[in-house]
Amino acid sequence: MNYYVLVYHLTDDYLERRGTYRAEHLQLAKDAEARGELVLGGAYSDPADTALLVWRGEDASAAENFVANDPYVKNGLIERWEIRPYTVVIGTAFEK
Repeated sequence: MNYYVLVYHLTDDYLERRGTYRAEHLQLAKDAEARGELVLGGAYSDPADTALLVWRGEDASAAENFVANDPYVKNGLIERWEIRPYTVVIGTAFEK
């Protein structure tokens, strides 16, 4: 199984604007977690300028599909994003 990191670079007004889209965003994440695709997800808090989500799969398609359907991306709360392969060296959260 391969791992991928999705990094979101957030807009300056992300915290003020996210409320409208938060429930839909979190539901997409919960659904991906239930399918075994999303391992971890969250945002940096000081400052709240970046979010990081760790994905598991044969390829990056689960992360790509998330980005394509995420209301944060669709509504301009994400300045830019990137998906990169991630090599796990240690950690029980990644055993499955």
